[in-house]
Amino acid sequence: MANKKNSTASPSQAGMLAIVAPLAAWLVPGLGHIIQRRFVRGGLIFASIAVLFFCGIAMQGRVYGFNLGDLLQMLGFVGDSGNGLLYFLARALDWGAEPVFRATSDYGTKYVVCSGLLNVVAAVDAHHIAIGKKS
Repeated sequence: MANKKNSTASPSQAGMLAIVAPLAAWLVPGLGHIIQRRFVRGGLIFASIAVLFFCGIAMQGRVYGFNLGDLLQMLGFVGDSGNGLLYFLARALDWGAEPVFRATSDYGTKYVVCSGLLNVVAAVDAHHIAIGKKS
């Protein structure tokens, strides 16, 4: 059932929102929900993804770069790149570049990957709200 906010918008505005919302949600966690006036949901998504990401970085988790040599590193890159601007910030500041030597570092790596995958799920949710599949 379409919600009232999207049903009153013109078709071109709703179509544009269906493209902009998931891209914004990927770049900045929760932004896709915030631009659709779902402030609480957007704030909770931002807080949960940012806390998960920065906890992973604080545990000295690895941030994967683009690599075609190893399957696990490719999958790690896909998960990490789901963080959007957080991923690019981590790569630019060289966070998570050192190899993993401790057990907490391995958990931190998983936190960073999971935060990226959670952000992808949130971006898909923002898209479904924009097209009216979900309220």
